[in-house]
Amino acid sequence: MRTPLTLLTPAMQDVLSRMARAGRPSLETLAPEQARAAYEAGAGVLEIPKPVLPHVKDFQIPARDGHLLDARLYAPDAISPISSPSAKSLPVLLYFHGGGFTIGSIATHDVLCRQLSHLSGCAVVSLDYRLAPEHKFPTAANDAWDALQWLAAHAPALGLDGARMAVGGDSAGGTLAAMCAILARDAGLELMLQLLFYPGCAAHQDTASHQKFAQGFVLSEAQITWFFSQYVSSPADRDDWRFAPLNAPDVDGVAPVWVGLAECDPLVDEGVMYADKLRAAGATVDLEIYRGVTHEFIKMGRVIPEARQAHSDAARALRLAFNL
Repeated sequence: MRTPLTLLTPAMQDVLSRMARAGRPSLETLAPEQARAAYEAGAGVLEIPKPVLPHVKDFQIPARDGHLLDARLYAPDAISPISSPSAKSLPVLLYFHGGGFTIGSIATHDVLCRQLSHLSGCAVVSLDYRLAPEHKFPTAANDAWDALQWLAAHAPALGLDGARMAVGGDSAGGTLAAMCAILARDAGLELMLQLLFYPGCAAHQDTASHQKFAQGFVLSEAQITWFFSQYVSSPADRDDWRFAPLNAPDVDGVAPVWVGLAECDPLVDEGVMYADKLRAAGATVDLEIYRGVTHEFIKMGRVIPEARQAHSDAARALRLAFNL
């Protein structure tokens, strides 16, 4: 009988062995500030070389309470503010980083966002939404939605096409992207694509994959529980569809979706369930499950071939959505 560990590719097994030998403290044993620093320190270790882009710009987006959210714009071509409707502008992906709503930043996902822009030919805007426990649910959700609305309204000032937009993210960022796609549908804001890397979709950790991959596969159940304990204020928050898109009462008419999941990930079952929910509602769904890899694999492209394949597949989905 095969054990879950035997599902891993040799390269993925090697990564896990090296992580175990390093003996670093698990994130859930640290204070949030320490966990953020530890994650940032290790974020680039297994990444591909940083793609060089001709246009990278830091700016800020106002949230509903007046707080200014840091953002970074990546573009594969030099761009400038659009002064006339006929001027050329780039389609844009608004990207939300992962990290359990508690860790992660523009910096930890810089290489990934550069690569998506480089491979797809579209612009990418990466958002630093506010993190828990300093900012509890639904602050991150509100920040994400505020940023999408602002970007749609102000895209021309950045040289972007507000009529050709997508949302995306990994893990908790995928949750935020899925949520934004539903709110965009409700607001009449047309999106061309949802780009979801192993999104969190369920209210509770009760699927078979949560049990099967509970320990030893990069993202542990103990870490998930710790992340969510930082983010939510009460058990009721976990049942809110903005936390758990699977609880959304209606997903009819949402944007087409590309979903990239890791086979050996506690979140894989709920990712499949959400893809099935969207497909049943009539959405166009492209689901890819990358075999033998774990959560966070898309940031391991230097040693995990499936990461580079996922980058390519996601970029292809963006090109098709934007007709590039």
